[in-house]
Amino acid sequence: MENLMNKKVIVRGDRSGVFFGTITKKEGREVTLENCRRLWYWDGAASISQLALEGTTNPSRCKFTVIVDHIIILDAIEIILCTDKSIRSIEGVAEWKR
Repeated sequence: MENLMNKKVIVRGDRSGVFFGTITKKEGREVTLENCRRLWYWDGAASISQLALEGTTNPSRCKFTVIVDHIIILDAIEIILCTDKSIRSIEGVAEWKR
């Protein structure tokens, strides 16, 4: 787990959703992320595993929220380290808001 600290990851919560950000703390299922976006909907990747490795091939159809400074996810069940390619892709998706 220490090799993930201060790295960009995708976290899947049991009920809270899917998030992208920099992991700064983990205690049990509680994960703290900084500069975090909720990945509400994505297209151009079959799963969050592919999204973490390759990013999206269809960024215009993705719905990634605004960036929040800090979030604590209480129900993390999956943490995937992102590649440089996926980080550029995810960060390049325009903020989705209404």
